[in-house]
Amino acid sequence: MTQIDAVLAHIDANIDASLARMQELVRFKSISTDPAFKNECRKAAEWLSAALEDIGFDGSVRETPGHPMVVGHDKDAAEKPGPDVLFYGHYDVQPVDPLNLWNSDPFDPAIVEQKGVKVMTGRGTSDDKGQLLTFLEACRAFKAVHGSLPVKVSVLLEGEEESGSHSLLPFLHAHKDELSKDLALVCDTTMFDETTPAMTTMLRGLVGEEITITAADRDLHSGTYGGPAANPIRVLARILADLHDDQGRVQIPHFYEGVPELSDEVKAQWDALPFDGKAFLGEVGLSIPTGETGYSIYEQINARPTCEFNGISGGYTGDGFKTVIASKASVKISCRLVGQQDPHAIRENLRAFVKARVPADCSVDFAEHGANPAHSLPADFAPLQQGAKALRDEWGKEPIQMGMGGSIPIVGEFKTILGMDSLLIGFALDGDNIHSPNEKYNIESYHRGIRSWARVLAALAE
Repeated sequence: MTQIDAVLAHIDANIDASLARMQELVRFKSISTDPAFKNECRKAAEWLSAALEDIGFDGSVRETPGHPMVVGHDKDAAEKPGPDVLFYGHYDVQPVDPLNLWNSDPFDPAIVEQKGVKVMTGRGTSDDKGQLLTFLEACRAFKAVHGSLPVKVSVLLEGEEESGSHSLLPFLHAHKDELSKDLALVCDTTMFDETTPAMTTMLRGLVGEEITITAADRDLHSGTYGGPAANPIRVLARILADLHDDQGRVQIPHFYEGVPELSDEVKAQWDALPFDGKAFLGEVGLSIPTGETGYSIYEQINARPTCEFNGISGGYTGDGFKTVIASKASVKISCRLVGQQDPHAIRENLRAFVKARVPADCSVDFAEHGANPAHSLPADFAPLQQGAKALRDEWGKEPIQMGMGGSIPIVGEFKTILGMDSLLIGFALDGDNIHSPNEKYNIESYHRGIRSWARVLAALAE
């Protein structure tokens, strides 16, 4: 029996104990956005710190202005091959509302069968308590069998990911020397489907901007002032219409600088996926793609930049009708970024684009709502190749190199603050109902997720 075979056998033999620990962690009502659950967040942090100590880490609960961080370092100080790694996860969860839509108590996790598949139900089972435990349980198995891990491992678990991560950046800056490693490992992503593993190699960045156009010094009667008075809603509508051309391309100057095309290998892999773009839109009652002409829907949502309007306000929006010309009109815009797009340059160019179209009789104000760059890994990145081999050995098929339409800001912060690239491997499924009632995590995903991380750790040592 090889070194990794013995670890995998231990995982299989002790899966019931692993599931019991998962249930313990899920029972903590660690809803970070609600002050009523502050003590529950702390209890979850203390439980994880104790779990790290039990595994053989130097675990500690670190204070922040918000919910505490949990930090752990492997006590085994021996020199080891491969990179020093920092694993990241979060122990906080989303609120459970509306509670009446849950089929069972969200904080009383149970193993049940759904459509012939065993799952564990409960808030946080998939996002992110079950996910982070796949890694910790892999470390536990290695320690139990061999007494040590194949590479040096540190752990960072936060308690505010679901509420804005307000304490995270100051914490990273304050503990930069302690937390800077060769590689970050993140398990807050998904598989492609129930039997196909995935590695998220492209993660879109984000620029959030709120724009407010002001015209008159008060709301005006449209019968008296309609026509000669500047209407900020009309001004804003014209500006927004100018932001895209008829081919769906964003018209902000220099917007596409740093946007790469897919490699032939990844494009071929994506084209071969059983992804039905028509069905994807059909699920939400749509049928006509409106993104960039010349790119598949899958490519548009995973590897192309966007500029979207998330909310528009101005004038009277209540019940009934009011003949008013608004004094102000505003829009919230999010730009999803890819490749090497510079979020700060995008923001400045967007503002210049807007200012150039504001009439002299109007003014414009801007408010920032975050900015982080995209994250992508080169095809020849050694940990990516090692992780792919580990997943292939466990699942018996080639892992999909996925893009992700959303953003995980911590990945950008790891790069800019700690100087680390991130390997994103997750075992959640799109149907896990994260952030929704009846969240669940497939037992097989959890079990084989532990086995997969054990293989990844062994592969990194090579």
